Amino acid sequence: MVDGEFIHPGFVFLFGSLLIPLLKGWLKRAYLLAISALSIALVATMQEGTYWQIDWLGVRMVLGRVDKLSLCFLWVFTIMAFLGTLYGLHRSEDGHHVAGFWYIGSSLGAVLAGDYLSLFTFWELMACSSVFLIWYRRRPESIRAGFRYLMVHVFGGLCLFFGMVFRYWQVGDFTFGPIPPGSAGVSDYLILSGFALNAAVVPLHAWLPDAYPEATVEGAVLLSAFTTKTAVYTLARAFSGYEVLALLGTLMTVYGVFYALIENDMRRVLAYHIVSQVGYMVAGVGIGTAMTINGACSHAFAHIIYKGLLFMGAGAVLYRMGTCKLSELGGLWRWMPWTMLFYIIGAVSISGFPLFSGFVSKNMTVSGAFDAGRPLLGIFMELAAIGTFLSVGLKVTAFAFFGEGGKEVKEAPWNMLLAMALASGICLFIGIYPHALYRLLPFEVEYHPYEVSKVLEVLQLLGFSGLVFFILKEKLRPEPKINLDLDFSYRMFTKYFMAFDRRVIALLDYLLGEVWKVVGMRGLYGGAEASDSFDRKAIDGVVDGMAYGVRTIGDRSRRLQWGSLQGYIALSTAIALLALILFALE
Repeated sequence: MVDGEFIHPGFVFLFGSLLIPLLKGWLKRAYLLAISALSIALVATMQEGTYWQIDWLGVRMVLGRVDKLSLCFLWVFTIMAFLGTLYGLHRSEDGHHVAGFWYIGSSLGAVLAGDYLSLFTFWELMACSSVFLIWYRRRPESIRAGFRYLMVHVFGGLCLFFGMVFRYWQVGDFTFGPIPPGSAGVSDYLILSGFALNAAVVPLHAWLPDAYPEATVEGAVLLSAFTTKTAVYTLARAFSGYEVLALLGTLMTVYGVFYALIENDMRRVLAYHIVSQVGYMVAGVGIGTAMTINGACSHAFAHIIYKGLLFMGAGAVLYRMGTCKLSELGGLWRWMPWTMLFYIIGAVSISGFPLFSGFVSKNMTVSGAFDAGRPLLGIFMELAAIGTFLSVGLKVTAFAFFGEGGKEVKEAPWNMLLAMALASGICLFIGIYPHALYRLLPFEVEYHPYEVSKVLEVLQLLGFSGLVFFILKEKLRPEPKINLDLDFSYRMFTKYFMAFDRRVIALLDYLLGEVWKVVGMRGLYGGAEASDSFDRKAIDGVVDGMAYGVRTIGDRSRRLQWGSLQGYIALSTAIALLALILFALE
């Protein structure tokens, strides 16, 4: 145990949620912001060390492992928790706020966990609490998407559970730490599979664009921040240097961009870009050098802020318009100019424009890939950057905020605008002062993003993206359609499995019914006959015998009734003398 004061920020959210239903009005809103601000203050005062070690059933549980890696994620998680809480202040349902606090608290708990048992506990809390942020939208599509989301994450949790149990049998403890690639066994790859599913690694990604667009306006902002980035943290903690992650991460960067280009729904575009952007992080972890791991962590930090900002902008459009389908939008710059401005700041950040956060984080991973002798991976990452600007920066902006169509609506509520303004400020601050972010990274690495060659290279790629959009604008015009992804496979699997399941259950019901008729009913009839015989011969015999005995005693007693007091006295005296004689003989 390390000496010093330590307050777990995750438990601040978990226990702090208990008071939410008791508060109303401005007091509740102030309380929500105070809890979120307190978590930032707790992280700011944390010292590296190991805290809250518990021996339970012979297992050492560590609830507070604080080091450079965990601090980097704690910082951005608590900042995003404050921004997300501010953005959702107008939400009236207490249950939604409680679910959000449990989701945030369990994510912080997972980052601070030093053993697999603690990690698994918070991992499952994340899945169970986050699904309510989808269900609270209360649409049939959201309910179904939430169940699919939960089903997939239960499967991922089982992979993690069996992996950690098998690993415990092999090594004898639950310590959560680095696993060298050369020594990994089946149990380790089970754990890796559980982490990869939460990171939306292709082909385990389809749950994300299926569920996130169906979440509430406020819930989608939180969902964009925590689940996948918690998984990136666990991969960086345990599985750095795994070649499979380098390859799959690079595939993610291109795969997500492709689907984003053909999507019609703003939030599905952004959901696919989570897959793409997390790909940079997964690839950085897989390459495994100090530079690329730093790049993965810095990009996770920047991504959480600008992706949250983009979901805030899309959510504001959905909140006012009732839809965020690009084919039904247009001309929103007239009615929602501030929302448009903040969205554009998020868009140029994710696209990697100089002076914005994405430029100083994404390029660290790309440069690290080239420095590590993996130029092919670096080239694919740069190609993905072109598609990012095409879809998020140009396509969505052009068809949602400019052009014709749309209807007159109000600007977003003040709390939404304030949250977007603060997130925009952070995107600019990181882009202008990147070393403020670099100081939080786990390794000491010299990296200077604003070299002339790097800036010119990025500007050339972005300029080329703009030219491609100008040429292909009509081809990229959104249309109301449904794009099939791998989620189609588990939708169909579920459909056919349920159909098969119904037939199996119907068959079993029929067979059990027939068995009951043949065996059960005969046994029942036989039992009834035996019971009747027992009732007639045994029970009735006992009762009749008792009645006969009582009647006999009554008859004998009646004969003793002389009707004379003297006779009764004489009989009583005789009985008393007989008793005394017997007592004396003893």
